[in-house]
Amino acid sequence: MTDPKTPAETLRGLHSGEMLVLPNVWDAASAEIVAEAGFPAIATASAAVSATLGYPDGEGAPWQEMFAAAARIARVVPVPVTVDAEAGYGLAPREFVERLLETGAVGCNLEDTDHRSGGLADADEHAERIAEIRSAATGAGVPIVVNARVDTFLGDRGIPEPGRLAEAVRRGRLYREAGADCVYPIGVRRRDDLATLVTELACPVNGNVGEELDLAALRELGVARVSYGPRFHRAALEGFRTAIGNLEA
Repeated sequence: MTDPKTPAETLRGLHSGEMLVLPNVWDAASAEIVAEAGFPAIATASAAVSATLGYPDGEGAPWQEMFAAAARIARVVPVPVTVDAEAGYGLAPREFVERLLETGAVGCNLEDTDHRSGGLADADEHAERIAEIRSAATGAGVPIVVNARVDTFLGDRGIPEPGRLAEAVRRGRLYREAGADCVYPIGVRRRDDLATLVTELACPVNGNVGEELDLAALRELGVARVSYGPRFHRAALEGFRTAIGNLEA
């Protein structure tokens, strides 16, 4: 893919119609497996990529290494790639877009956690950052797909449980109005909460599977996109650990 506009438009189109399922990858080999299985796009998981690189999640890895990993992934697959870019690594919007496009990726997750303070970023400031990234992408001539992650349901972000749903709706609307293509309320476990989010946000919503939310339930609720985070990376390591444990030292 030499012209990034085409895969970006393809990725955006995948957020309407049939639910987009993204088994998140962490390196070129795992990306090739997902592409060969017929999935129409590739998504990275920051926790898995950073672990592979030897760093903790939460912007513990240098952005240069994270983007270099993304570039290796994009190089080996024939489908659009979207990068879990955490909170954007503190890069200015224009530089962020330039660096993202240099990897060959055409989409990104942007979360509203402030990794320096440990809590949530100010919603209005984060929305402004999304708007600036959208403007920079427009200036670059590439409609990159922004998946705005809303972290209110994560227990360590300082939002009391009774207020998490309302705050997720408030933030999701701000981010959508700022130019996000999809809103990702990570950590939602209850079917009723996710149903409310899909209805109230009235835009593509990224969900996760869970005890009340298998793929059939997510599809029934109208979720546009499903991702798995580092789940498959951890499962692969556990399989490796078991195999090694069965060897004779």
